[in-house]
Amino acid sequence: MEELNNYLETIFGDSPPKIVLSKSPKNSEYRRICVLKKGSGYQIEKYTDKQVFHENVDSSQAADRCGELLREGWRQLNAWGQSHEYELSVSKKGKLFLSKKKLTSPAPAASEHNRTKNYIIPEDKPFPALIDMGVFTKEGKVAKPMYDKFRQINRFAEIIDDAVREHRIPDRPIRIIDFGCGKSYLTFVLYHYFTEIRGMDVQMLGLDLKADVIDKCNAAAKRYGYTGLKFEMGDIENASVTGKVNMVVTLHACDTATDYALHNAVMREADMIFSVPCCQHELGGQMKTDNFGILTRYGIIKERTAALCTDAIRANLLEYCGYRTQLLEFIDFEHTPKNILIRAVRRDSPSPKRKMYLDEAEALMKEFSFEPTLYRLLKESGKIG
Repeated sequence: MEELNNYLETIFGDSPPKIVLSKSPKNSEYRRICVLKKGSGYQIEKYTDKQVFHENVDSSQAADRCGELLREGWRQLNAWGQSHEYELSVSKKGKLFLSKKKLTSPAPAASEHNRTKNYIIPEDKPFPALIDMGVFTKEGKVAKPMYDKFRQINRFAEIIDDAVREHRIPDRPIRIIDFGCGKSYLTFVLYHYFTEIRGMDVQMLGLDLKADVIDKCNAAAKRYGYTGLKFEMGDIENASVTGKVNMVVTLHACDTATDYALHNAVMREADMIFSVPCCQHELGGQMKTDNFGILTRYGIIKERTAALCTDAIRANLLEYCGYRTQLLEFIDFEHTPKNILIRAVRRDSPSPKRKMYLDEAEALMKEFSFEPTLYRLLKESGKIG
């Protein structure tokens, strides 16, 4: 394919430190492949659902390997060069499309030898929300006591960025709902990421039950000039939002509030879901077992086991409902132990293991007498037969 070779020559001619291949062929054991600049060559990282495998190649081989992968059925390649960001896609009929966008900030660094990390939310371009949070000084520097929080914000941005690049969203206003937004620090970060860094048109809504919080957030959004960001009073269970939603975010929604948010996202067929659960008390109060008394005998073990089971069941139920789901370690802003983030991206087609995910969840529920709210909600709405 001469056309493919020409496109890859253009991309690699811009010396990209990072290339990501996504939309894998159906028979592939890998869901994503990253090609990262390492010294004078490249390292290819192949990701399964649970593992990553590495292969080192020299610079002259990297483009050839990417070409081989695209010919094998991978349908999207994103690359970040020195001057442009590239997206090379392959249609189901094998037609190639290359788009490129001039970079307004340096390409993301990939080499482990770089002394300065290039963050998605960069150090040298502060924005009002982070100044108000105290993360940046008015002079535009990261405040020394806030460097941990600055890194945590970027960890959140990296997780979002990975999913956005993996799941191609059509060119139209992106609709995002943040359930239980609270003071909305991350809501403002997310809006800034989409509009200022990715250059996308966004309609974002934050929902919370506290009127004073909503008033302050709307005032801040107006002050920052964030015309696509609104805040309203409303709860997760009875949200009145209608129409297609591309992304649902719920951070530290307490106990079953997370379940209502996940259910709402599934029913709206949201493209992406990001949830950091908090205070998983529901299953701890239900937990009984004849076979694994060792897990219920000691209070702290019971509490942690129930919390982990809660999120494992949630993840499997999302897989059953058509989402590629990961449980990622996420260091939250309050330095609490609640540091699991559920990242779910809607699949193009159902997983062949769909029934297995449901069977596993139901077997765990039966063993420990669990009756999770998310399972009940999905059954009542007909998502689980």
